Amino acid sequence: MDFNTKVIHGGQVHDPSTGAIMTPIYQTSTFAQSSPGIDKGYEYSRTANPTRTALENALACIENGEFGLAFTSGVAAIDAVLKMLNPGDEVISTNDLYGGTFRLFTKIFQKYGIKFHFVGMGNPYKIEEFTNKNTKMIWVETPTNPMLNIIDIEKVSEIAKRHNTLLIVDNTFATPYLQKPLDLGANIVMHSATKYLGGHSDLVAGALVVKDKYLADELYFIQNSTGAICGPMDSFLVYVV
Repeated sequence: MDFNTKVIHGGQVHDPSTGAIMTPIYQTSTFAQSSPGIDKGYEYSRTANPTRTALENALACIENGEFGLAFTSGVAAIDAVLKMLNPGDEVISTNDLYGGTFRLFTKIFQKYGIKFHFVGMGNPYKIEEFTNKNTKMIWVETPTNPMLNIIDIEKVSEIAKRHNTLLIVDNTFATPYLQKPLDLGANIVMHSATKYLGGHSDLVAGALVVKDKYLADELYFIQNSTGAICGPMDSFLVYVV
């Protein structure tokens, strides 16, 4: 399926209740059960909502991933990723970094015992100077915000695999139209869907896409537990408009 077709039809399932081609806005918090614990795949909209599911499937499709997660904002998506870490873990990050990401790293998570290294990744091999047994993630933003520096994802992926660390790529500025980090070896792709995926400055949303089911399950658990889910209206706006 070509990219332009994926943007329109990727991950699309016709609505089972009406046959609608585009999933409606399911503006509901709860779903009826035929008996306790028996439902039609949805029970509570924090856990899953059909409109959000439609967006998540579409996001996974255009990024060549298997699992998508839609959040209230890009920062909320980043927050979920960092909640996979434990005190004492270390993260190597791009040094030219979106201010909201830098603030989350240094003002929120650093005080919980997570150490961050901010490295110029124009030469990817510079990263290896900061890797050690505690390194759990390499965080790449490319093109960077605001300087639009470009980082070689494929080379960083080789380094991440060599050191058994997760590679997360913020693909907000390039979008899946220009760059697909999962194809280049990244483990997790992150988006501020507020920007180009939303496109009209009428919403705030974030996204994660992964291929690995183990990672997806952990991230879904974190999202459901902490609740930073994209609402049905915003999901519809990203998915349809």
